[in-house]
Amino acid sequence: MDANFKTVQWADTISIYEVNIRQYTPEGTFKAFQKYLPRLKDMGVEVIWLMPITSISEKVRKGSLGSYYACSSYTKINTEFGNEHDLIDLVTNAHHLGMKVIIDWVANHTGRQHEWMQQHPEWFTRDEQSNFTERNGWEDVVDLNYNNNEMRAALIGAMQYWVRDFKIDGFRCDMAHLVPLDFWVSARTACETIKPLFWLAECDQAEYHLVFDTSYAWGWMHASEKVAKGEANINDIYNVLQSYHQYPAGAMKLFFTSNHDENSWNGTEAEKFGPAAKPWAVFTFTWKGIPLIYSGQELPNEKRLAFFDKDVIEWTPSPKLHEFYKILISLRKSHACITQGSTYNLPTQGERTMAYLRYDTLTPSKEVILVVLNLGDQVQKIKFDHELLVGEFKNIFSHLSFTFNKEVAFELMPGDYFVYVKA
Repeated sequence: MDANFKTVQWADTISIYEVNIRQYTPEGTFKAFQKYLPRLKDMGVEVIWLMPITSISEKVRKGSLGSYYACSSYTKINTEFGNEHDLIDLVTNAHHLGMKVIIDWVANHTGRQHEWMQQHPEWFTRDEQSNFTERNGWEDVVDLNYNNNEMRAALIGAMQYWVRDFKIDGFRCDMAHLVPLDFWVSARTACETIKPLFWLAECDQAEYHLVFDTSYAWGWMHASEKVAKGEANINDIYNVLQSYHQYPAGAMKLFFTSNHDENSWNGTEAEKFGPAAKPWAVFTFTWKGIPLIYSGQELPNEKRLAFFDKDVIEWTPSPKLHEFYKILISLRKSHACITQGSTYNLPTQGERTMAYLRYDTLTPSKEVILVVLNLGDQVQKIKFDHELLVGEFKNIFSHLSFTFNKEVAFELMPGDYFVYVKA
């Protein structure tokens, strides 16, 4: 396969915000969510990712409302969320505020009651008794048959529909690695005859960067959870991060402390990381990659949201971590060394502490950022030295300035995180 796709220029410094329309408001609609766009704009969010917006199969439906990821059509909107005009208004308003909108695309499977099943049963996988089937143990869905070229063409046509008629800016592709890579090549080629798009893959496989701009950092996330449990140390984190250097040039990883799957099935960031939840969030914004915020993390939301039933996020007028995320998003936008620069890992003598420098690759002393994180639940004393740690540095959270002279020492309380920018 030969592909020569280019990442959209606006993706260089983006932060992504995943929106759970069902749980975001009591109404659970596009219109109700739209009222929150100005707040997200103020926080600095540049990309809105809408979880699947298509109609949901009623057959073998999970819970009272079903799974977003078990669609009954690829071109019909879930009426619980609103109609076509409501979605167009949402996208238009987001664009007016300078934000992009990407939608969740589930290409591996449909629900067990999909509009294609009657006319085109050959478009789905079947078992030896000719029953619709799937291979991952998800009882409410059926796998598509990628040996059928007509199905592939119809699916690509559906993707083009959302780009053409709703002006979306890209796709987050569910379980992308379960779908043949050559399909994604065809899909991106066809969709980008309409407009350049951003492509995010839910997978952790380097070869999929032939098509996708960004892929999940699952390996890093699993390692970070083990660190929280005392089952791994920081060297294990660095080993995973080092493996990402083997990815194709320009490939980006998506870093997150929560998303819809993690929150509902594995626990909130507070459950998983304890006092290290905020330090890990700082990591996701200061390492080279793209950070993700899930609906409610800025509160912070400390409950697992029901996946198949109504379970509204309990918003307050002023989310406590709004400013925390605003500062981090602003840091990424204003310092190219985070998105384009180099990294130096500082030795910290602690199994659950991290310290690293982000700096300008060509002129190291020009732009320097020091990040120090306590990722455990104990007090940690660390010290290190580096020739770039010279001069006045400002803490981006406290706004206090300190003068460094190569050697630096910290006593870190559980939950401590420090980010210093060279003044």
